[in-house]
Amino acid sequence: MITFDSLTLKAFIKEQKDFFINSRINKIQQPTRREFIFSLRNNSLNRSFYININPQNFHVCFASKENLEKRYVEIPQKPPMFCMLLRKYLGNSKIIKINQPDYERILELYFETYNELGDKIYLCLAIELMGKYSNVILYNCDTGIIIGCAHNVGQEKSRQREVYGSIPYIYPQKQIKTDILNYEGEIDWNTVSETFYNFSSAFARQCRGKSLDDLKNYVSLKNLSPAVSNDFSQFCLFSQLLDNPILFPDVNSMIDSYFTFHTEKEKFNILKSHYLAIVNKKIKKLEKSINLMKTQLSNNSDYSKYRRFGDLIMANLYNLKDYSSHAAVYDWESEKQVDIALDDTLTLKDNANKFYKLYNKAKTSNEKLSALVDEAVLQKDYQQRILYSINLSENIAELRLICDEVEDVKIPKAAKVVSEPLKIELDNETVIYIGKNNKQNDYIVSKLAADEDLWFHTKDCAGSHVLLKTQKVTDELILKCANYAKTYSSAKDSSKIGVIYTKRKYLKKPPKSNLGYVTYRNETEIIID
Repeated sequence: MITFDSLTLKAFIKEQKDFFINSRINKIQQPTRREFIFSLRNNSLNRSFYININPQNFHVCFASKENLEKRYVEIPQKPPMFCMLLRKYLGNSKIIKINQPDYERILELYFETYNELGDKIYLCLAIELMGKYSNVILYNCDTGIIIGCAHNVGQEKSRQREVYGSIPYIYPQKQIKTDILNYEGEIDWNTVSETFYNFSSAFARQCRGKSLDDLKNYVSLKNLSPAVSNDFSQFCLFSQLLDNPILFPDVNSMIDSYFTFHTEKEKFNILKSHYLAIVNKKIKKLEKSINLMKTQLSNNSDYSKYRRFGDLIMANLYNLKDYSSHAAVYDWESEKQVDIALDDTLTLKDNANKFYKLYNKAKTSNEKLSALVDEAVLQKDYQQRILYSINLSENIAELRLICDEVEDVKIPKAAKVVSEPLKIELDNETVIYIGKNNKQNDYIVSKLAADEDLWFHTKDCAGSHVLLKTQKVTDELILKCANYAKTYSSAKDSSKIGVIYTKRKYLKKPPKSNLGYVTYRNETEIIID
């Protein structure tokens, strides 16, 4: 990925200047701390001006509705304080000027608006696109005093430039470079980005080997042909500088598409890591509980001895004394002499009753612990299936399908997606369905499957439900579905794995069981090697 540079900003401003001038702000939204959306209207046209000051994806563009959806923008119910300040000062204001300070990654929007007294005032919104120092700053053009900013920068954060309300706005320190339009010497390709304005490190690498006249034409924005590389790892204002470029009709659509791709990818990786951390924590906690309960079961495994002690005491009441500290009796079952420790403050019958109580308590405890272990094992299997679904997800939409299984969250309407399993259509009216998460697995079994359809699943590991619907079952089809079951499972990299299959009519979903859980019978096992 390459970053948004001053030349790209210059091309964007040149292209969109006519729309900016005299446009009015209808709405201001701040989805996150580093994202802003300004709804602008001009010449009966509404457009969403998107600002992103994320240190990795900083950029500006007019975002299309489709790309805003791909960015998974969620508007909070309670707007941040800076958003409220922008609404107060810029609501229904008019843009009268747009500017970029020479060679800087700063977009300045000048607004004409009115104060509380009805007096006309002029404000400037400076959008600084400078990596980790990116910011959005609103200041008064007449006084130069900052009204507010997205991020306050105090002396503890920067000794060179402070940014916060009530102090004068000053530009960042300028870099000392040369304008290549005034240069006539040789080009040192190792120092192009450090020597000349408008050449970022990425753009300098793309231009390597070109003539000085070509470089001047690039900086002058002649013969623009916006494009991104085939794998979306690079973008460029000149398609001839890329291998296998994907062309775009204008600079804005190039910026929008390129950064939408990377923003979506970044948000997907963050959300996936978040979900993996939650589920792995649950699995670890369940494993710890299971081990503790199994240890307790092991310690209580010999609880039948308490009943035997009670029986031996009751059988030997005639030759033992009350209030003794121990009793030596002969056990006819084991044919051994047994020495039983007693409570010398109790009678023999009370000691026997004490052992019977210990026996009943241990027995009840073991029964409950066994049930809890079984339940914890089922929960662990369920979490492992969720973990498999997370690893199988390829985009945010698929992750959002399982978010309510991972954590208790409310899904925004804009993010709701219909959960459809993977469908593979073959010849002879044969269809194979593959579930990629627990909801899809449930849907396959409960809605799509008929009694005679074949159901496949890997044995003893998390994986997808695979359903075969066909008029004629063949060994080739069974093997194909078994391979699909292995491929879409947590054991896909194993050298050998068992896959079971049976008819749908032999499946049963127990009441109140977890999503995707079924029991089966009359199954056949295939070993996939």
